Amino acid sequence: MSSALDAVDARSRMVERQLRGRGIRDERVLEAMRRVPRELFVPEDLRTHAYDDGALPIGLGQTISQPFVVATICALLGLREHERVLDVGTGSGYQAAVLAELAGEVVTVERFPALAEAARVRLVEAGYDRVDVRVGDGSLGVPERAPFSAIAVAAAAPAVPPALYAQLGEDGRLVVPRGSRRGQELVLVTRGQDGPRERSSIPVRFVPLVGDEGFGSD
Repeated sequence: MSSALDAVDARSRMVERQLRGRGIRDERVLEAMRRVPRELFVPEDLRTHAYDDGALPIGLGQTISQPFVVATICALLGLREHERVLDVGTGSGYQAAVLAELAGEVVTVERFPALAEAARVRLVEAGYDRVDVRVGDGSLGVPERAPFSAIAVAAAAPAVPPALYAQLGEDGRLVVPRGSRRGQELVLVTRGQDGPRERSSIPVRFVPLVGDEGFGSD
């Protein structure tokens, strides 16, 4: 971005064309995406592409997700201001920032220490210093901060990780890309008294969730 004004304009176009234009109707999500400076969460040499309609590499084989996918995850979770949310797969920190605009508390976990530290710095720079950034196996969640009202998983799993489902509070929601390493669909899982309820959403392609309850160790 050549200036802050250019970034604001690009962000507004992203919201209207990529999100609202594709059916995202949750106004809180749209406003959150309009407020978070996505350009701060991409590598400096890619900042001119920060608002492109696609994922971007951030190093170590990881990516910052396409804006439409982030918005879809947040809309599926239906977050409220008082809720505690777990963000699995911190990556750049962008999704954690959007979640912080929508919920009361955000805990995010990343398996790569270097990415976690870089995300922590970016989050502070962008004004989201209250996000709790952890290093660890995201497939196992952060049990000491449970229960969570919602969990957003930004990596593909072959099945819903039992440890994450167990960390949901009553009526808690979890969104995870479920499928193979080659392709998945976003699945919304709600914890109810009679067990999990599932609803499928859009087809996606995420990097694999590596860990004990993901695709194992690399």
